[in-house]
Formats: sequence, structure tokens, C-alpha cells
Amino acid sequence: MIAAFFDIDGTIYRNALLIEHFKKMIKYELFDDLNYKLRVEEAYTRWDTRRGEYDTYLLDLTQLYVKAIKGLPIKYNDFISDQVLLLKGNKVYSYTREMIKWHKLQGHKVFFISGSPSFLVSRMAEKFEADDYCGSIYEIDEKTNTFSGEITKPMWDSFHKREAIENFIKKYDIDLSKSYAYGDTNGDFSMLSLVGFPRAINPSKELINRIKNDDILKDKTDIIIERKNVIYKLKSNIELIEF
Repeated sequence: MIAAFFDIDGTIYRNALLIEHFKKMIKYELFDDLNYKLRVEEAYTRWDTRRGEYDTYLLDLTQLYVKAIKGLPIKYNDFISDQVLLLKGNKVYSYTREMIKWHKLQGHKVFFISGSPSFLVSRMAEKFEADDYCGSIYEIDEKTNTFSGEITKPMWDSFHKREAIENFIKKYDIDLSKSYAYGDTNGDFSMLSLVGFPRAINPSKELINRIKNDDILKDKTDIIIERKNVIYKLKSNIELIEF
């Protein structure tokens, strides 16, 4: 069986589902600490003004989100999660949207593996008719019916994404040598390194450097850049300009 593994945030989706969910929770004033709004804006401003690395920006906001969601009643979560997909779910890259369609037409299995919470990843997988998915699982305190603050297998790191693919291999009998992977950050490195056809989508500087320094990936990875309504296909020997 041939498979296509897709990261979501920054690969399919033109932002991060977790961040959109975070913003919605702030908008509906679900946190007692009003400083969360300021801290999210500060983190975004550092990235938006290009004074910080993209991987660092995502990690900072993820860690802030994990802290903020602890103790939050889950009764609000379905509504907010549905709103994120309803209002923002079509904010995707043309290239990966079309590649999902192409893989399905070829009879390939399509899997979503994302660091965003599984309750968001499941909705995205349903929207794009993925065959299966794996997201970060935010544990629930059954006594209080709130998020406990504990996370099972955070899917934003390369180790857990490799583990997710290994589980899919056992479940679906996948031939990795004929399979594809799409990712944009350091956390997607293991996905790209496992398959025969790796594709880095608008990759971060950290990911490009790892690809360029990997004896195998540097020769077989396609780098896809989508800007405005133009899609560029490059190889990993591109020159990065440092300032």
C-alpha cells in the first residue's frame, strides 16, 4: 500500500489550527488571565516582523497554549473547535489541497499527522476525507470534566511523528519506499526521511538546513514554495541568504 503523510499546520493549513483555537478561546474570554492575549500577540509580532525563527514561534505558542488550556471546561470545546473549522478550515495551500485529491485518485492512503490537538486534527481529517489521522491528545480530568494539562504523545516533535508512521505501517501494511510525505518544520524531518518521495512545503530555515546536510534527503527532497498564486518546485541545493 502506498501512503501520503501530511503535516497540517503550515503544510496544508496556512497557519496553525492550535493557534486559531487559542485565539477563539481568548475571543470568547474563557481564560481568567487576560495576559494570554498580549503574549500571543507578542509572539506573533516577533515572527511577523521577522525577528524570530518560525519553529521557535510555533513552539512558544504551543507551550503557552498547553499552559492556558489546563483546567478549561471541555463543554465549550466542541463549539469552539467547530467554529475554527467552519470559519478558517478553507485557509489552505492550493498545492497540498490538490495533492490530497491526487493521492486519493491514485488509490493511495492519505494520513494527517499534526502537532495540533487531536480534536482539531480529526475535524480536518474528516473535512478532507483523510483515511486516518494522529494528533496530540489532550487528556481530560474525568472528575472535573476539564483539560488536565497532560498531553499524550505530543505530535509536534519528530520522534512522535516517526512513531505515528510506524503505527500506520503496522495497521495498513504500507510500503514506505513508494510513499510520500509533506511537512514544513523540523518536527516533520522524520516523516520526510522515512519515505521515498519527501516534499518540504514552504519549509523553515531549520528544516532546509537539515535536509541540505542529510546525505539521502538532499538529493531526493522536492522543496515546494507557494506564494500568492504561484507554486515553485526547487531542489535542496538552493542557497539560503543570511542577514
